[in-house]
Amino acid sequence: MSDKKSDIKDIIAEKQDTIPEGFIKVTDNPVQGLSSEQKAILNRKANVMFNNGNIEDARRIYITTGYSDGLTRVGDHYMDENESLKALKQYTLAHNARKAESIYSDIAKVISTLLKEND
Repeated sequence: MSDKKSDIKDIIAEKQDTIPEGFIKVTDNPVQGLSSEQKAILNRKANVMFNNGNIEDARRIYITTGYSDGLTRVGDHYMDENESLKALKQYTLAHNARKAESIYSDIAKVISTLLKEND
């Protein structure tokens, strides 16, 4: 059984390396000191970026301002690109449990299948 756990740990470690910034963000708190007006201006700018296809720059702004709707939109984009772990990260930062739950369920199914195959 420990070999199975080791194999799964290796698979997870290998997959995590494919996500450039890693899976876990240390903090999801927006930058303090930004006024509501500054956040609104930045979010509008990020929305334009997002709509023009500049997803990564928009994502960084949404994280900075803590704009959950924007983070959810980025997560949806990642899901459309079949990058569910990146999507999960954005949904988690956006505190969108409903969208994150389906990904958690898929991950649990994969792990369960891996464990059954290694029996």
